Amino acid sequence: MPFAVAPPSPGSPPGAYNTEEQVVNRTVKRLAIVSLAIATATTLAACSKGSSSSSSGDSNTLKLWTHNAGNKTELAAINTIVTDYNASQSKYKVEVQAFPQDSYNTSVTAAAASKSLPCILDVDAPNVPNWAWAKYLTPLTGMDDILSKYLPTTIGKWNNATYSYGYYDVSLAMIALKSVLKANGIRVATVDKPWTADEFQQALDKLKASGKFKNPLDLGTSATGEWWPYAYSPLLQSFGGDLINRTDFKSADGVLNGAEAVAWGKWFASMAAQGYMPKKSGTDPSKDFQNGLTGILYSGQWSAADLDKKFGDDVAYMPPADFGKGAHVGGGSWQWAVSADCKNLDGAMDYMKFAAQDKYVAEVAKATFNIPATDAAAATVPGYEKGGKYDIFRQISAKYALIRPPTPGYPFIATTFTKAAQDILSGADPQKSLDQAVSDIDANQKSNNYFQ
Repeated sequence: MPFAVAPPSPGSPPGAYNTEEQVVNRTVKRLAIVSLAIATATTLAACSKGSSSSSSGDSNTLKLWTHNAGNKTELAAINTIVTDYNASQSKYKVEVQAFPQDSYNTSVTAAAASKSLPCILDVDAPNVPNWAWAKYLTPLTGMDDILSKYLPTTIGKWNNATYSYGYYDVSLAMIALKSVLKANGIRVATVDKPWTADEFQQALDKLKASGKFKNPLDLGTSATGEWWPYAYSPLLQSFGGDLINRTDFKSADGVLNGAEAVAWGKWFASMAAQGYMPKKSGTDPSKDFQNGLTGILYSGQWSAADLDKKFGDDVAYMPPADFGKGAHVGGGSWQWAVSADCKNLDGAMDYMKFAAQDKYVAEVAKATFNIPATDAAAATVPGYEKGGKYDIFRQISAKYALIRPPTPGYPFIATTFTKAAQDILSGADPQKSLDQAVSDIDANQKSNNYFQ
């Protein structure tokens, strides 16, 4: 969050209302990345107290970096795994260093510039291809059987190699009160039968006509950063568009500015222009929903605990609407990888295999209130077991999640799409805005030799 929108949950998607997973926007051009890294390396080295090098000191001591300095529950779960691993054998010792979320990515790029990355580090899923291309990461080996049991969106891949795995995923949903839907003659959508575009529009019309809601719909437009591509590109994909052509990841022409994408842009703008949703949501859309200001909330499992506490079984969690090309949600949250600078790959891979056990998947998922990556783990996490209250989110993720484009150019694509979507919502012409986005994305892909 991730991924995510708002939560109190540390494992939420990027750019959430509390910016829990907000990523630092970076250019994907390698020279720019290296320039930034070199410029900040000295300062960051001082901040890290000399502990960033994976090759310093005992070669059997494995440094592990995480972005969870501000996420006490998730960090505690990671520390438990490390403690168990260190106690399980005497050959290797893993040492944890936690960074604040806001400085984490910059710390990684700085360490990469000086070839001093730790052996093990976490990485936000959409950044995996970029970091693999930039040679920050090395492929995971000997884990195919283990990772075959994980949700596909919790595995980070690039160029047919596996670079990372995550303990959890997050999923968006359309959330409403069953009593409100019933009072307005609106069907409760299901995983097997999402609302069609017509049904969704009719539902919004009925909620608007009731006069009981300030906002029939809230898509969380006050959020920033990675939230925009995470939350809104799945709606674009449901219309039939995409952020880039996924056959070769060279061009966005035709998919980000074609008729389907323009239709999405017009619809997105119309939701605000016609009074169905706020142009800019409140600081916490979930609170607005709880206070009766919103009819349908676009949010995820990070909102569920508070909503269930207030409304109990009256809450309906539903997949997003199908606008013609299937319902979609974003996939991929924080994952774990091994750096290309690691001087002891055998030790790092040994830890990665140990840490991938179902009990640790369950431990971290439980700590973050996120979707467990394996069936066995889900069976032991209250609410996520089959038929459990939150199993609906795992079902939505398994059936409808689509990872953000696995290209090293994704960070640039993400910021470019965000600007276009924000411009469209502010009244800019969808065709012109998307044409410009395509021009910028294609130029960036080409200037980097398509990241070959």
